Amino acid sequence: MTQAQRFYITIANLAHARGPDPDLAFQGSSPQSFASALQEALRQPILFQRWKAKQPDPDEVDQSLAPVDPAATVTAEVKDLHTDVQVVTNLTHFVLRHRLFMLIGPNWQLHDVAAT
Repeated sequence: MTQAQRFYITIANLAHARGPDPDLAFQGSSPQSFASALQEALRQPILFQRWKAKQPDPDEVDQSLAPVDPAATVTAEVKDLHTDVQVVTNLTHFVLRHRLFMLIGPNWQLHDVAAT
């Protein structure tokens, strides 16, 4: 794993941000509930394992998407009618992007990445 990084993300409309698979998608509406859902998805393998089981050939799934970071932290707050999210993790952008897509689809934008 890499050194921890801080990812700065914006979600324009959290109330409508949903992933493509309703069984895996974020179901809440508050920034705090989203932060909790993403933090759990980064710390625990549960979301990844549920997604993997739904694939046509689970044994062929790219295992570079599987890592978790038990120390990952996520904070989110409403600011100027959008949601600002900060993620601190040693997971790669590739893994973070995959977990975000499962939860809220393409409804987010990465603004910056900084070393912690």
